[in-house]
Amino acid sequence: MQTSADRQDRYQYPAHWEADVVLRDGGTARIRPITVDDADRLVSFYEQVSDESKYYRFFAPYPRLSAKDVHRFTHHDFVDRVGLAATIGGEFIATVRYDRIGTDGLPASGAADEAEVAFLVQDAHQGRGVASALLEHIAAVARERGIRRFAAEVLPANNKMIKVFTDAGYTQKRSFEDGVVRLEFDLEPTDRSLAVQRAREQRAEARSVRRLLTPGSVAVVGVGRAPGGVGRGVLGNIRDAGYAGRLYAVNKAFPEDLKEVDGVPAHRSVRDIDAPVDLAVVAVPAEHVPAVVAECGEHGVQGLVVLSAGYAESGPEGRERQRALVRAARAYGMRIIGPNAFGIINTAAEVRLNASLAPEMPRPGRIGLFAQSGAIGIALLSRLHRRGGGVTGVTGVSTFVSAGNRADVSGNDVLQYWYDDPETDVVLMYLESIGNPRKFTRLARRTAAAKPLVVVQGTGTAPQGHAVRATRLPYATVSALLRQAGVIRVDTITELVDAGLLLARQPLPTGPRVAILGNSESLGVLTYDRCLAEGLRPARPVDLTTGARAEDFHRALAAALADDTNDAVVVTAIPAIGEGSPGDAELAEALRSAAAAVPGKPVLVVHVELGGLAKALSAAASTAPGAVDKAPCTAEAAAPATLTTPPEGTHLIPAYPAAERAVRALAEAVKYAEWRREAADPGRVPEFDDIDEKGAARLIGELLARGEGLTISDAETCELLGRYGIPVRRALPAPTPDAAVEAARALGYPVALKATAPHLRHRADLGGVRLDLADEEQLLRAYTELTELFGQPEELRPVVQGMAPRGVDTVVRAVIDPAAGAVLSFGLAGAASQLLGDMAHRLVPVTDREATSLVRSIRTAPLLFGWRGSTPVDTPALEELLLRVSRLVDDHPEVVAVTLEPVVVAPHGVSVLGATVRLAPPPARDDLGPRTLPAY
Repeated sequence: MQTSADRQDRYQYPAHWEADVVLRDGGTARIRPITVDDADRLVSFYEQVSDESKYYRFFAPYPRLSAKDVHRFTHHDFVDRVGLAATIGGEFIATVRYDRIGTDGLPASGAADEAEVAFLVQDAHQGRGVASALLEHIAAVARERGIRRFAAEVLPANNKMIKVFTDAGYTQKRSFEDGVVRLEFDLEPTDRSLAVQRAREQRAEARSVRRLLTPGSVAVVGVGRAPGGVGRGVLGNIRDAGYAGRLYAVNKAFPEDLKEVDGVPAHRSVRDIDAPVDLAVVAVPAEHVPAVVAECGEHGVQGLVVLSAGYAESGPEGRERQRALVRAARAYGMRIIGPNAFGIINTAAEVRLNASLAPEMPRPGRIGLFAQSGAIGIALLSRLHRRGGGVTGVTGVSTFVSAGNRADVSGNDVLQYWYDDPETDVVLMYLESIGNPRKFTRLARRTAAAKPLVVVQGTGTAPQGHAVRATRLPYATVSALLRQAGVIRVDTITELVDAGLLLARQPLPTGPRVAILGNSESLGVLTYDRCLAEGLRPARPVDLTTGARAEDFHRALAAALADDTNDAVVVTAIPAIGEGSPGDAELAEALRSAAAAVPGKPVLVVHVELGGLAKALSAAASTAPGAVDKAPCTAEAAAPATLTTPPEGTHLIPAYPAAERAVRALAEAVKYAEWRREAADPGRVPEFDDIDEKGAARLIGELLARGEGLTISDAETCELLGRYGIPVRRALPAPTPDAAVEAARALGYPVALKATAPHLRHRADLGGVRLDLADEEQLLRAYTELTELFGQPEELRPVVQGMAPRGVDTVVRAVIDPAAGAVLSFGLAGAASQLLGDMAHRLVPVTDREATSLVRSIRTAPLLFGWRGSTPVDTPALEELLLRVSRLVDDHPEVVAVTLEPVVVAPHGVSVLGATVRLAPPPARDDLGPRTLPAY
């Protein structure tokens, strides 16, 4: 057999074509180019293909490959002839190849832009989406090599392969000749092909997580022989939770005659288990994990939860160990949660899996919970589980994932699962880092349109062990982009739980109008003030007095809910003393019954030192799965907690120990509900007839031919922006007084004289700008003053510019970030944006509705709309400018940075007085390429 040294490839081996992919059933495979070293693998693969599949591939009986065939199918130049293989465990399970052809259908090279493509998938792996994944990758390879169209000939009976092509979403043409179906399709991605690709991505990644969270059998590897230790503890937690599947204990140090550990079947190796194992929980020292992974892979285990530490969180050596772990697991088609994970939990009655270090199974409920850190996971679980103190009540968890170093399965994968999980209504995530902001934002937007997504975002510094893409965006900008995607962004665990409990228990408010009622005037006023501070519109509190009885609360709450001028109600309660005062259970039932009569509006309770009421409110209704009796806190509690079914349609009323916490949660719910309404009609990206996209592309190409990255000249900037209908007010250099006079004559008085040196640019406060110069005398006097104050003209770089109409100075920026994508930013020029950071941000492309909201999102927006009697400015013209800049950077990713400053927004029209544009080869966009898992 020839070795790689004998290869005569026109190009070196394209390692960047290698990729791991998630298949339709949730398993993984590796896609890579086929080389001359794969001859034996190819022959072995072909022998395992059925005669029928071979017939469909070659249109004739073809029992075996000849030596000539093997040579042809393993020798590629990676340009005109390319072959890719999907592998599991190092062995081929499917292949695809293309051969470039000319218009006559014969092999070609050079300018020919069409290729013939053919697939072959082992019968055992058909139906797993392997061919669809291979088609995405071979199409991306072909586009890279200048091929724009594929042709495929398929027998009419080969319905599976015809479906692979027709379902891909490409623009195609179909014909039938000589008993063969001929399909031709363009490889340029279309909206439909991208939609198909992302739908397949969602289904595949969701199923890969579902396989981890709903295993039919679990093996805990690393169970100690004596009580104690991580492995033995996790085994006990799984058993005590009442796990519905088969459970096994594994430790290579077990005596050969040991049959059980704590009533669980014991084995020395996963290989010794004579039944399938879906999930392995690994709790052995890091140096022993590779052997465990190999055992699990050979036994057909579907996924791993690796609790073991000693990986990337421990330094460079550990990071390399982590990479090897991921590569080994993926080679067998397994996905990993971890390493250094806290574990996973699924409270569904048919699963009841607690494969975590949490000693108690959380109560069943409708909240999906994700944390990267084990410590944070413990804090979140305990707060949701606790009935007394803080936010109280029985609100449970559907599923919980603590991903640890998230070397493989990340928050993005779990979000794909929760998106259409019928058992999860609210998603809470504590993200110490965001590995792929562009993808997370896309998934968050889709998820938030269906169910609330509440996130605590890390400070921007990734913990040790987390692989995070570099971003140049400030932390505040990333936060703003998350909010744009519908994420409810909070700052603390307390706020995360506060918002999550409200959203899990109550309907969304239809507006910001809040009724306040209760038996404490001072607590009502405090709640009123907090509502104002959070931007809500509270009505004056209704004081029921301290002598209010349960029926008084019921009557007042029923009236407030029935009032069409209220969108939500906050009930304030303090302990009442005296004969006739309502008991906790009585008051809770009064509130519950009143709320149940008008179920469409949220109700919250603020209580002070009234733990009994909070507990009673918890018992008065429940989340969808049912109220749960308080579970024992001991490890002996092996039986599942008892569930009681609530009345149909009832909502549990959340109780908060402080007004600010209740109002903050309500304010977040109001903003989220508003986002949901707006997301239903996101607007459109308008077309502008005067945009010269092709001319701009030509100009950009010519400019980039001069270098890899450059800030183009003022004249070139004006030309490029002009092609997108963005005129820049002309400024002429004035290196001498005489030149300044000539420039003013050319532009016409009045003019402005500006110093454009970097330390003076846009700094009118320093005196580097002189405005409204009406004649030559004023211009020369200003020129002299500038040079006397700041230095020689060559240092100042003065320019003369025609005066723009007076208005509000603003700044517009756009930047392409390698992690988050293209971002459009807007704010007022000067101190507001530079000192206070008052900038608003949107992801590109921006719709007309988003441009409108962008202008109104900054804190200083009132200055644009007639604040304190000033003249309102032309915000529609400003919004059009924002849309044109968005189109420019979206159409031409080579435009990596644009700054328009200042942009004067006058009562009629806008004037761009300064502009800079930077060009560079665009950063790679993996969201437009074929589906892949993060590379390791």
